[in-house]
Amino acid sequence: MQRVLVSGALAYDRIMDFPGRFREHLLPDKLHALSVSFTVSPPVEQFGGPAGNIAYTLSLLEAESEIVSSAGSDFARYSAHLRDTGIDTESIQISSDTPTASAYIITDQDDNQIAAFSSGAGDRAYTMAIDPHSFALAIASPGCLDDMVAMPRLFRESGVPFFYDPWQRIPTLSREQLIDGITGAEAVFVNDYEMKLIEERTGLDEKTLLEKTEALVITLGAEGSRIITHEGAKEVAPAVVADAIDPTGAGDAYRAGFLKGRLASLSLEACGKLGGVSAAYAVEKYGTQNHTFTLDEFRLRYTRAHGEDCPI
Repeated sequence: MQRVLVSGALAYDRIMDFPGRFREHLLPDKLHALSVSFTVSPPVEQFGGPAGNIAYTLSLLEAESEIVSSAGSDFARYSAHLRDTGIDTESIQISSDTPTASAYIITDQDDNQIAAFSSGAGDRAYTMAIDPHSFALAIASPGCLDDMVAMPRLFRESGVPFFYDPWQRIPTLSREQLIDGITGAEAVFVNDYEMKLIEERTGLDEKTLLEKTEALVITLGAEGSRIITHEGAKEVAPAVVADAIDPTGAGDAYRAGFLKGRLASLSLEACGKLGGVSAAYAVEKYGTQNHTFTLDEFRLRYTRAHGEDCPI
């Protein structure tokens, strides 16, 4: 079976709901002196972090992955969960003197989110041995800053096709580091807001960025996704969502579906459709690793969403 190397953070997510809209509590002319407080639901602890989320959905899609990440002294429960899902945890680096990273996420009624992240063990660079040649694909998702810099270089030097997902790390990566991570990637994953951040941070527009990567994959939430290449842009329709419960982790599920398609050497548009179906499952459950499906169920949902046979 072809394997995917998934580099990025592992975290415990503490997810809270705000029964209002952030925009109704933010005064544009007072953002320079921001002081707001939100009354939220009790936090619900979930297993999360981009690396864990991507690997989880890849497992549902019957794709084998290996997680390259650092976790802490409280990781035993999370590790057991991953093993129960069929994910090998031997490649995860454990620090016994500090906790696993934690994310504190507040979601409003419009599915906008405000998050705070405590890195814990996730701040420690990965030092275990890696044989990149044993993987068909790799993805560098948000995690330790040192790893966000080192992994794309490792993948480029070893010739492993890789995808770059800077997400939460865009503000902390320097212009040079961000451009270096993008360079040589098969695709860069962002949402439309993050795309603007990258353009501002690097000073490069879409056309110039496409001189460094093969594609820009921009997720658009309920509107699907847009895939931009040298040939132009393709709009990819979303899969219908029965009941949108929680958007947390939808982007990671999208990435897993997309990677599954690339393992099968499918077109970028087909990969985007697979990603959209994966994301639909994720938003219908609270948390990032609570959705489930069989491959047959996935194929049927794909066919219903896009009116064509599922290509995996």
